[in-house]
Amino acid sequence: MKIIKENSAFLSNYEVLTLLKGLQSDKKGGKATGPRTVPNLATVSYETVTYLEGTACIRQTPEHIEDFLRQISELPIKLTKIEKLHLVNHRPTSPVEIQLLIEESEERLSDEDIVTILELVERTLPPREDEEQAEEEGAEAGDEESMQE
Repeated sequence: MKIIKENSAFLSNYEVLTLLKGLQSDKKGGKATGPRTVPNLATVSYETVTYLEGTACIRQTPEHIEDFLRQISELPIKLTKIEKLHLVNHRPTSPVEIQLLIEESEERLSDEDIVTILELVERTLPPREDEEQAEEEGAEAGDEESMQE
């Protein structure tokens, strides 16, 4: 087998989830076209959708992603396309996660740059449901402590 076009495009987790859900709904609706589906492909597709539904991409929209990419491009911080994609897919919440996602971040980014990226992620990309619930529970616990004092 010959690879004609290596990495013709990078897809975000949101795009993969949307594509797979569309394929699954076409198959259920009897609209499947093309050759007969390989049995293992259905398993891989199901497990991928199940995994992605547990990530932040389940709450993202094209508008969230476009807004994030537009705003990060306006910053003086120079990131590669794949690094921006990592930020969209993983939605980092700490400096350690930034170091894991951005190559040579210690040399390329200052502490202020990292804080700026984290604030932009927080502002533009919605959290996973469990992250949001944890934040709400933390805020409620803080409110209860201040009321007891």
